[in-house]
Amino acid sequence: MSIPSCFKIKIFADGADLENILALAKNPLISGYTTNPTLMRKAGIKDYVEFAKKVLEHITTEPVSFEVFADEFGEMERQAREIASWGENVYVKVPITNTKAESSFELIRQLSAEGIKLNVTAIMTIPQIEGLVEVLDPGTPAVVSVFAGRIADTGRDPIPVMSRSIEILKSKRLAEVLWASPREVLNIFQADEVGCHIITVTPDLIKKLDSAGKSLEDFSLETVKMFFGDALSAGYSIPLRGR
Repeated sequence: MSIPSCFKIKIFADGADLENILALAKNPLISGYTTNPTLMRKAGIKDYVEFAKKVLEHITTEPVSFEVFADEFGEMERQAREIASWGENVYVKVPITNTKAESSFELIRQLSAEGIKLNVTAIMTIPQIEGLVEVLDPGTPAVVSVFAGRIADTGRDPIPVMSRSIEILKSKRLAEVLWASPREVLNIFQADEVGCHIITVTPDLIKKLDSAGKSLEDFSLETVKMFFGDALSAGYSIPLRGR
């Protein structure tokens, strides 16, 4: 894979397929793992705890994030404590709000103060970052997942949000900014350039890393050959007129 050796950013694999996770565990580019209930549902996971513990049987040192899925803060807290107990390398994903748009700040403050490593997720605004920096404990590691890809989906440039987020969180030396929901390989270069600590990458996007740095002339020729080969394989033809 043609990833520049000068890259500082860490690449975390994002997914919920155990086979893929185990395969990626052999890839030196991957230094952590994340998942969420949506990915787990799409992967057909039936037992949340069973899946998580299977992952942790194999991934014992690299950080792995598992998300709470309650909506009431009391139950969210209970789930967070249980998830944190699964391993020293576990980060508990807590959404920035619940579904009622009620802030999770007080829960985050409490858990972080107790030394529970958090991955605060679904962040998209600077006010959310400004509130978060006030509640993260400076002595507890944390991941701050800013959904740059979803920001871009709205037609907004995510770079200013990511840059400002990094600046605000400088006072929390153990807090790492994560570029979430990337859409293309270019996003990895952008995230590294702006100073993000981590980017999550899906298996499909990891495969595309083979194209990083490729000659555009070569890539153009490969594309022409692909179109030509697929047309031949499909048996397409355009008959001459009158025949």
